[in-house]
Amino acid sequence: MNRRHFLKLLSVALAGSTLPLNLNAFERQHQVGIARLRYQGGNDNPRPGALRRLLQEVGRHTSVEVNPVVSEIWGRREELFLHPMIAMAGDRGYDPLPDEVIENLRLYLSSGGFLYIDSAEGLTDGPFMESVRRDLARVFPDRPIATVPRDHTVHKSFYLIDRPVGRLDIAANLEGIFDEERASVLINPNDLLGALARDAFGGWEHQVSPGGDRQRDMAQRLAVNIVLYALTIDYKADQVHIPFILRRRRWRVD
Repeated sequence: MNRRHFLKLLSVALAGSTLPLNLNAFERQHQVGIARLRYQGGNDNPRPGALRRLLQEVGRHTSVEVNPVVSEIWGRREELFLHPMIAMAGDRGYDPLPDEVIENLRLYLSSGGFLYIDSAEGLTDGPFMESVRRDLARVFPDRPIATVPRDHTVHKSFYLIDRPVGRLDIAANLEGIFDEERASVLINPNDLLGALARDAFGGWEHQVSPGGDRQRDMAQRLAVNIVLYALTIDYKADQVHIPFILRRRRWRVD
């Protein structure tokens, strides 16, 4: 049983009487989707369309089948457990998450779920990041936010990434919350989604600084890595086989 199927079966056990509401989602269990966590008092969608673009990158560069429809959820338990990856974004402070959502996130993340947090405010310690740290301390009072080392699996789950950039390059490392070696939460202050966002005509919505097109390309690769990590966690910690796979598929990584 792979991790996605485990989470969905667990959702049935936890949802109980809500089982009939979840059947439609089970019909697409071979596809990978991302849910966006909504909240009150801030801007929970600063880069509209960017998560869909992220899924397109995954589908284009890997063999993963993606569901391009990004679900919007408020942190109810039955919603969380239908998705192996939840994304949360913002560009300003927001109201504290309700206690029920905090409890649901704790259960979801402790059971194998994954939360990716992307800041679009252009600061490593701005109001959005302060709100994030406040709520993560409520989710896991005994697990501090830590720096993600450069040799962590997320930097090599598909592409080899030297530096986790986004629209900006203001933070040299990702941050996260760990359950032993597994990162259940990853935090990126570099506005990764800003590097992926396109307008209605297909053009890039935001300039990338300071590295231009090369930095945008590396941000796209990091986005793919994060989704692959959310699906597989640490089974690719030993990356010896990756160059062979990439050569066989004729994918370049430089």
